[in-house]
Amino acid sequence: MNNNTPRTLDRIDLSILDVLQKNGRISNANLAEKVNLSASPCLERVRRLEKEGFIESYGALLNATKLKFGMSAFIQVTLDRNNGSMFNEFREQVVKIREVAECHMVAGGFDYLLQLRFENIDAYRGLLGKIVELPGVSQTHSYIVLEHVKRDSGVPIMIK
Repeated sequence: MNNNTPRTLDRIDLSILDVLQKNGRISNANLAEKVNLSASPCLERVRRLEKEGFIESYGALLNATKLKFGMSAFIQVTLDRNNGSMFNEFREQVVKIREVAECHMVAGGFDYLLQLRFENIDAYRGLLGKIVELPGVSQTHSYIVLEHVKRDSGVPIMIK
């Protein structure tokens, strides 16, 4: 099989991924029970899914408000020049800003979409100042989040 072509996952693999995505701290015994396997084959499958890159990492969902990052915003960024070196310079610098939760290069009316996390409007103003000073930034448009209607709950798993 080609390394770039992922193997087809069966119903049990998909079930394992679904359960782990919802609860990464579940014990192997409980996971095995939920997917109707014995513990040893379940652990083998999990290790194989990790090795093959279907499971990238495990983590915890943190309370952003308690950690003083309870506000968020999206910023559209347009660069003044569209060339490889400008994109590289921007990327090298934007990843250094800890309040930038996500940065996506996009196609359309602007170049990048950033998701920011911060404590309050004063912190946001300082953060926006950092962003407009990044290499090549010619224009930004900001959207402060008022309510989180739906948050990313992971990859939608379709179990056959």
